[in-house]
Amino acid sequence: MTNSNPLDEKAKREMSMKGMPSRPQAESAPPPPPPPVPIGTPKAKPSGMATLTIEQMVKEAHTRQASDIHIRVGEPPRIRVRGQIMRASEQTPVSPELFEKYLAEILTPAQRKQFESEKELDTAIYYPGFLRCRVNCFETLTGGAVVLRLISLDVPSIDGLGLPPVLKHLVSYPQGLILVTGPTGSGKSTSIAAMIRELNESDSRHIVTIEDPIEYVHASNKCLISQREVGLHTHEFHQALRAVLREDPDVILIGEMRDRVTVDTALKAAQTGHLVLGTLHTKSAIGTVNRLLNIYNPDEQAAMKIQILESLISIVSQQLLPTTDGRRTAVHEILLNTPAMQDYLLKGHETDAFQLMETDTNEGMQVMNQALCELILLGRISPDDAVKASPDAGDLRRRVRNEGYDPGRSSNREFDPTAREYNPV
Repeated sequence: MTNSNPLDEKAKREMSMKGMPSRPQAESAPPPPPPPVPIGTPKAKPSGMATLTIEQMVKEAHTRQASDIHIRVGEPPRIRVRGQIMRASEQTPVSPELFEKYLAEILTPAQRKQFESEKELDTAIYYPGFLRCRVNCFETLTGGAVVLRLISLDVPSIDGLGLPPVLKHLVSYPQGLILVTGPTGSGKSTSIAAMIRELNESDSRHIVTIEDPIEYVHASNKCLISQREVGLHTHEFHQALRAVLREDPDVILIGEMRDRVTVDTALKAAQTGHLVLGTLHTKSAIGTVNRLLNIYNPDEQAAMKIQILESLISIVSQQLLPTTDGRRTAVHEILLNTPAMQDYLLKGHETDAFQLMETDTNEGMQVMNQALCELILLGRISPDDAVKASPDAGDLRRRVRNEGYDPGRSSNREFDPTAREYNPV
């Protein structure tokens, strides 16, 4: 029998009388501390962009308002924002195994075989309700590479893009050739898509496009629009060109005037009652005519110049520049093939043709420095960016000093003085 301590018994009786719970005989031991982390063990890092799927990369790039995604073996993925290539956060280099997973995600088995045999591939991918991506796959010194161009599902309008209003008038022509020119990535496809939307909302015609690949998807409204993608709806670009005239088109979008066959087909279509839209990688409107002529032999150029100028409606040359409010805007040089312009170009008087573009602004023509000067005075673009894009920096500075008026070139272009009060949001 165990003897109890009288003091302990007395304490218990006092606690029970006061309504206080008695202390338990034994308390539970505290949980043991976690084991220490070894000094050499690295901490877990958040997954980088290289571990994301293509779709996740596209969503992240879209959030950052990027225009392109670059994926290449041995390099971390990069994005292009406002014309500048930059890395996304937490990136790791792409391994050959990961690159194969990316190809499996965006290409069909047939496309993968084509890429393996030809070492390059153009296609497009579609995310319903989100956007489309133009895809180019190619091989490099370090391995495979993919470039994705992000394309909105909403077809832009001429007014929404801030394009010159004269473009609405150009697409109303029943026949002829309209060329949109500029360097790669200058927004030519977007401008043409806006022109097709304008036509789709204002006229009733059959529009046939031959694209490699399809970028903007147009739903038929007043117009019936037939879009064909090389590789999906036709095996060869030239085969589609030969067939397009038998498809009862009113308007034909050819895309890039890449070779003699394409130019010949475009001219034939324009001369036989069709409106033809095409693109070229040239920097100036007048230089575009010379680029087309250089496709032909010297002994053919005189005759081809007549055919080109008889078919030509307009040349719209554009560049894409960053704006002061963190976006980008297109800047245009516009040549309209008026009788006077056609006469100058036939005679090879390019200086007179340029001066006509500069002075005949009532028709909608303008040279690049006029458009750049106007955007500077409006506060839309910085002077430094404008000088980089200008074909004649000295002339541009002179125009800005005179607030758009250049007495040295007899320009009659005037600007609203209140335009300088523009404050970008």
